[in-house]
Amino acid sequence: MNSSESSGAAEAWIKAMPAVFVLIWSTGFIVARFGMPNAPPFSFLGIRYALSIGCFVLWISIAKVSWPQGRREWLHLSVTGILMHAGYLGGVWAAVKAGMGSGLSALIVGLQPVLTAIWLSSHGAAEENKVSQRQWMGLVLGFCGLLLVVWRKLTQGSALDHVNLLNLSFAVMALLSITLGTLYQKSFVKPCDVRTANTVQLMAALMVTTPFAFLETEAVQWNSELMGAMAWSVLGLTLGGSSLLYLLIQKGAAASVTSLMYLVPPSTALMAWLLFDEPITLVTLMGIALTAWGVSWVVRTPPLKEGNKS
Repeated sequence: MNSSESSGAAEAWIKAMPAVFVLIWSTGFIVARFGMPNAPPFSFLGIRYALSIGCFVLWISIAKVSWPQGRREWLHLSVTGILMHAGYLGGVWAAVKAGMGSGLSALIVGLQPVLTAIWLSSHGAAEENKVSQRQWMGLVLGFCGLLLVVWRKLTQGSALDHVNLLNLSFAVMALLSITLGTLYQKSFVKPCDVRTANTVQLMAALMVTTPFAFLETEAVQWNSELMGAMAWSVLGLTLGGSSLLYLLIQKGAAASVTSLMYLVPPSTALMAWLLFDEPITLVTLMGIALTAWGVSWVVRTPPLKEGNKS
């Protein structure tokens, strides 16, 4: 393969990264569906982090890539790991385990792009991260679409779905963690090898998650469903999805990257329809279309005006 073919393949992969990320990240619902009944949340996540670290270390050893240099770089990666792995995933899993319906938890976490845009607009963001009027319109449209997608689960949840201070606190913790983690990584984490960066993040997340796992009294039931869910969590979601999220944050504007999270619930709804025969209503389809339209407004690069060309 010559240099032009290599650069073309690399460019094609960069363009495909957002779509691949959304598809992988959306399978988190499938993992939760199979794993949640068989393991308490923090025990599952602790095992997931430990196995992921082992896989990354093996990969790093084979590839002989360099580790981050300096305490400051390790510290910044550790903070993002605690926020984006321990805080976000731990909060979502704990909220659902504590009785919150998946529709409401998705809606609460779905506020992330809006919170990110508010922060960027009010804290003098760099030019590449500023949120334009068109992007604000896209964020609003995307959230309205998300609301339509989860509407059935909001209005027709099971008798066990309920909101209390505990599960609401977990969900809000997840929302704040993924928002702050994204902003923190974009601001303070220097570009480095995604494998070593993810390993440092997971080590920090494991240190925070392990004490909570020891407090859980429910036993882990190792069966085919749990092992399948764990295998995909490690290989697909962590090695694949988390690595892509890291790369997207490093390469893209924060508002554009976080808006991709709007596409996760619609994609999950389609997967649940295919795998579990969960019904898709006209309202859901309208929500999927509206969400995709809104996200396209956020991520689309506006044409440069003559006066702004350099």
